[in-house]
Amino acid sequence: MRKGIPMSSRHVFVTLAIAAVATVSACGARQTASPAAVVAPAAVASPSAAAPALTITDPWVKTTKEGMTAAFGTLVNNSAADIAVVSASTPLAPMVELHEVVEAKGKMVMQPKEGGFVIPAHGSHTLEPGGDHIMLMKVAEEVKPGAEIPFTLTLKDGGTFAFTALGKDFAGAKEDYQPGMDMGSDSDG
Repeated sequence: MRKGIPMSSRHVFVTLAIAAVATVSACGARQTASPAAVVAPAAVASPSAAAPALTITDPWVKTTKEGMTAAFGTLVNNSAADIAVVSASTPLAPMVELHEVVEAKGKMVMQPKEGGFVIPAHGSHTLEPGGDHIMLMKVAEEVKPGAEIPFTLTLKDGGTFAFTALGKDFAGAKEDYQPGMDMGSDSDG
């Protein structure tokens, strides 16, 4: 018997150590059995894992019965180069345009955005009522709260980015969404 650690304590310690090694070995065996299991958690957990070049946060579409509505969210550029979005599409509407709200002749008006939306390198671009947005025209079906609306953005370099936006009630300024219409000083979009 060694000094300092009674035999029963050493036995428990050795047993626990063997169990820990067996557990770690078993975990390692499971990870090597499925390459996807090794890759997927590493991509999620590792801060150095490459993020997609373009993402969107909080994408939503204003609810509507039919006619016109708009999509909003924040486009995030995770790359070292600017990204330009030049067009958008959705099965919900046959006509989709990238719009901006600008002041013209002392009034706020909505119009197509020349050149699309440019998201700066490592930056973001907000799509919001009263500002830049994705305009949906000739919407023939109702957009209800919680509806999932698929979108595809086309980038200047020819690439695409797909996302799903949720239908959301917005009691903002009762905007009309008529291109070029006077947005009024109390309007949000």
